[in-house]
Amino acid sequence: MKAARAWAGSVLAILQKDLLVEWRSREMVSAMLVFALLVIFLFNYALNLESQLQPDISAGVLWVAFLFAGTLGLNRSLAGEKDRGCLDGLLLAPVDHTAVYIAKVLSNLVVMLVTAAILLPVFSLFYNINLFRPAFLLVVLLGMSGYAVVGTLLAGLSAQARTRDILLPVLLFPVVLPLILAAVKASSGLLQDLPFSDLSTWFNLLVAYDLIFLAVALVVFEHVLEE
Repeated sequence: MKAARAWAGSVLAILQKDLLVEWRSREMVSAMLVFALLVIFLFNYALNLESQLQPDISAGVLWVAFLFAGTLGLNRSLAGEKDRGCLDGLLLAPVDHTAVYIAKVLSNLVVMLVTAAILLPVFSLFYNINLFRPAFLLVVLLGMSGYAVVGTLLAGLSAQARTRDILLPVLLFPVVLPLILAAVKASSGLLQDLPFSDLSTWFNLLVAYDLIFLAVALVVFEHVLEE
């Protein structure tokens, strides 16, 4: 019990530090938001979608914006720590490395969700679609959680490389392809008002992906940091 409290305290301390740094600089949120908004504006004016096609195509546009914007944030999540020498300090501290990983996942997820909270109203306005439905928001949460879980692990792996800005997308995009496919399919079905029974497979895939990769990441993250 005491060990669990110490572990939770370590997670909260690292999470508080990361969020405080981001609050002061707003570097990641600003970059991700500008990039995501640019993607939405370009697709909105370039595709000129017919209204009957919008629910199907707009889900893909939304997740493309999330995907590329999230990569910008993940690139900086551990690379900044490495550049400032903070990562070495965390490795030397008497802290379980899984606590470092969970804290980084939560901080990345919070930044992504803040970006999504600003992005969704803009997207709803441009595409004339109501995205503020409980099931749709659940898909966003599950998709972003899995993306943060895998992205944080691979960001830790690529942070040691000089070409980390290029290496992370190369490693990340093939791994998250099933997650993004499930998120797009579930989002598209919800926007077309399909019954939940038709979408349960995609929801199950999102949940299974999140849990499996979280378990794998907790096992291998310590070895990733030591490389």
